[in-house]
Amino acid sequence: MNDRLSFAEVLRRPLASAGSRESAALLVSAATLIVTVVISLLVFHGRALPISGPGSIGQFAAIGSAVTAIVVFIAARSLARIHPAEGVPREMMRWFDIAALAIAHGVIALLGWIAIADVVERSFTGAEVFPFAGALLAGAAMACTAYIVALSAATMTPATLSVVLMLFLVVGAFASMLSASDEQWWKLHLSSLGVTDDLSALTFNVTLIIAGIIVTTVAHFGTATIPVATPRAARGRRIVRLELTVMGLLLCGVGLFPVDRFLALHNLCATGMVVVFIAMVIGLRRTVPGTSQVFVTMGYVFVAYIVVLAVFFATGYYNLTAVELVAFLIIFTWLLLFLRNTEQTPATTRVPSP
Repeated sequence: MNDRLSFAEVLRRPLASAGSRESAALLVSAATLIVTVVISLLVFHGRALPISGPGSIGQFAAIGSAVTAIVVFIAARSLARIHPAEGVPREMMRWFDIAALAIAHGVIALLGWIAIADVVERSFTGAEVFPFAGALLAGAAMACTAYIVALSAATMTPATLSVVLMLFLVVGAFASMLSASDEQWWKLHLSSLGVTDDLSALTFNVTLIIAGIIVTTVAHFGTATIPVATPRAARGRRIVRLELTVMGLLLCGVGLFPVDRFLALHNLCATGMVVVFIAMVIGLRRTVPGTSQVFVTMGYVFVAYIVVLAVFFATGYYNLTAVELVAFLIIFTWLLLFLRNTEQTPATTRVPSP
């Protein structure tokens, strides 16, 4: 039997199967390559450019990739709303879910290509790139971005959602750390990254706000695979969704209320997020009875580790920055594993969420 898909079939039903999704992503990538190479040739005409830095090919490719990622993600999710991909959770995303995830993909693409350009620049010190070669390189970067984002958006699952969240948090946090005007920020606390008036503080606070919105997306979309075969299970899923939503709102609050201007509110949001996390882990056996014993035990170990960190800070062994960084990694690593764990639940026990 001939399983090859024609162009007409891919265009008519781009999300119908894994093969059609792959072909559709390739078509988006090819179209992006053609358009962006033409635009790049016009922009680069008559001049050689550096690999990275202001006015460079790397900067152009990074900004173009960010715009490409946002546009492609919104378009793909809009299409998925009309024609859901087969085998992918059909939980509807709200407009602000799509906006936050589109921005997250854009930021990941922006900072990722800037970092790659900087590494290449260090490998070819002083080199310049001629317009045609530069246009091909910039177009290839944007086409690669379009391909990856198209597949990510069309096949968004709890597992991929968790990866996007972690990548966004990591690149946003490191971008803020590397661009901080105060090189000794770490001697105070992690929140000191968000207290200045420079780009570093804006990056840090916006990262937390958008990440908080993504966590609320996790609460709504990422928990769709939790089985609700009984009224008790349905109630448990509602509790998990509420806990995750509160965590997301509190994370937004950490970014909205910088520690230098809103000390009480900032600390309340940061501490509250940890408290909700601990309550969620302790109550997981009751709210999601099908969770494996290994994962439940691992959650208890994570909570114990946070308690040990608090003791280390109270005794002066760790400074606050170290405690915040490790606690941050623990919480979001657990969340990533939680989403992957719930996605492994047998499909026969799942029912659509209300």
